[in-house]
Amino acid sequence: MATHISHSATETEALGETWGREATLGLVIGLSGDLGAGKTQLTKGIARGLGVKERILSPTFALVNEYRSGRLPLFHLDLYRLDTRQQVIGAGLEQYLVDPEGVTVVEWIERWNEPRRDSCTKIRFVRIHQLNETDREITYEDFGG
Repeated sequence: MATHISHSATETEALGETWGREATLGLVIGLSGDLGAGKTQLTKGIARGLGVKERILSPTFALVNEYRSGRLPLFHLDLYRLDTRQQVIGAGLEQYLVDPEGVTVVEWIERWNEPRRDSCTKIRFVRIHQLNETDREITYEDFGG
């Protein structure tokens, strides 16, 4: 498990941008953290690293936003309004979580499940902990793939 301390929204986006540049087809990046922790900020950086041109918005009410202008499609999911794995499947979101045709970033990944080491899908599980107004502790670990 790796840990990164971000001291600003700009630094959080820069970390995401690095991940976006390194991302490969089928990667799922699962984000966990309280409201306001920086999940959407990190996603904006990932999008920039992928070369996405559109403005990145939180898909809280849409559940998923698709961006296809980058070198790989980006699927941005927000599971906050769903409570169980069955609700995620019922909403038709499983296709984005199991071997996606691009890169998927999932806010509130814990609503799907905890990552499994034996998964065939490449998953980066990320926990963002707000230390204070500006600082974030971002821990992450890769599974599967």
